[in-house]
Amino acid sequence: MADISLLDQAKKLERQVGGILSAYDIAELPQRKREIVTVLKNQLIDARLDVQSYEYAQTRAEQLQAAGEAKERLQVAQEAIVTASEYNLFSAIDVAQLSARIQQIISRIV
Repeated sequence: MADISLLDQAKKLERQVGGILSAYDIAELPQRKREIVTVLKNQLIDARLDVQSYEYAQTRAEQLQAAGEAKERLQVAQEAIVTASEYNLFSAIDVAQLSARIQQIISRIV
């Protein structure tokens, strides 16, 4: 995976989560589940944009700013995935795979 760009990894993560959640009609979920899904999706979108900013940063200061924001959003997304699994939106295997993918992205952000 080291040869895949961070941005492509972030996009793949977002698509993978979206694919899993596409099995559910979000509008029909109870409010708490809907809130978790909304937070998760928003954090992944924002993290992808932060990773993009990180990769295209013109200065080291911009890169460090984007890196910090991306890491923070990815951590929140990982927590949301674990919380969503408590509501049976993700299986234990999904949680393990998605968490590993998130940690891999975080570890590559300098």
